Amino acid sequence: MDIEVAIIGGGPAGLMAAEALIARGHRPHLFDAMPSLGRKFLMAGKSGLNLTHSEDYAAFVTRFGDGSTHLRAALDAMTPEDIGKWADGLGIKTFTGSSGRIFPTDFKAAPLLRAWIKRLRDAGLVIHVRHRWTGWDGETLTFETREGTATAKARAIVLALGGASWPQLGSDASWVEPIATRGAAITPFAPANCGFDVNWTPFISERFAGEPVKPVGLSFGGENHRGEFVVTGNGVEGSGIYAFASRLREAIEKDGQATLMLDLAPDRSAERLKGNLSRPRDKASFANFLRKVTGIDGVKAALLRECLPKDMFDDMDALADGIKAVPLVLTSARPIEEAISSAGGVAFAGLDEHYMLRDDAGVFCAGEMLDWDAPTGGYLLSACFATGRAAGAGAADWLEKNK
Repeated sequence: MDIEVAIIGGGPAGLMAAEALIARGHRPHLFDAMPSLGRKFLMAGKSGLNLTHSEDYAAFVTRFGDGSTHLRAALDAMTPEDIGKWADGLGIKTFTGSSGRIFPTDFKAAPLLRAWIKRLRDAGLVIHVRHRWTGWDGETLTFETREGTATAKARAIVLALGGASWPQLGSDASWVEPIATRGAAITPFAPANCGFDVNWTPFISERFAGEPVKPVGLSFGGENHRGEFVVTGNGVEGSGIYAFASRLREAIEKDGQATLMLDLAPDRSAERLKGNLSRPRDKASFANFLRKVTGIDGVKAALLRECLPKDMFDDMDALADGIKAVPLVLTSARPIEEAISSAGGVAFAGLDEHYMLRDDAGVFCAGEMLDWDAPTGGYLLSACFATGRAAGAGAADWLEKNK
């Protein structure tokens, strides 16, 4: 099959690349290994599809780690405001939550994905599912299908194959070897928005696994956030943890562990806690006394016992200070297969400003397969949309210059 342009990967980056190409008058063919498109997109939306974030744009564009500078032009061309207008064009209304995150009004991913795919199909997108890309045979793309090997020869190619997290949904990084053999520089993958292991006692791991800890202040490396996390049988996970994930991972790689500081009473000052804890205890058990005067009980009280020295409970002033600074020692990141997203991938040094591989003319890359990192909160999808559009526009430019 000879085609003008192939897009490999049917997630948000691949679909946005298709939209950009179609807008320029091209008719892309999109190939995906799964039986249907957007599997990870739908999974991400199960707890509420977080499309983007409403924070001040000057802060927004800094949330992508070392990739922020490289992504800036693409993000400028598809800002959070643009994403809201784009969703509205699909008939999907959005709203801004109290956290600043932007969601569809019904929180669901499926209606948006259905409307998007229908619009693309109606505009000429040709979709091939159950086509697992296996690389090149010379200049011909090869795919594994139920009927055997399928091939396609395309003048331009947009790769939007995802990172290395959630392999069961198609993001298994099997694309690394094929493009590395053609000269692409690859930064090794690492878990990004991921949980971390903690050496819990059985009391915590057996009794409190699955318990949310909220509200809580978290701090590491001079940065502070208010949020929440969940205790797991082997450690911790959740948005409050993900905000620090890349720095925690780097610290663990360097020092063997990282200590995340927790403020279990973020709405009370240490002075107020000292006053609360100085009240007469009378005949109340310590657990009941702590609950009544500080509001700390359940999993928060268990964390105090787990992480603070025993003698601190004999000095109420010291305990008040301890509540505001609980040291949680993290020993390792959870496996990349469990991570929401991954760091690493195609190095920006090997791409030109249009997301084309410098050593492989006509081959463009987009989405999570690129070497950038971001916390949850709408940033991941924003960059996938933006780089998909940029790569699609780059492919259109290249096709039109190389007729």
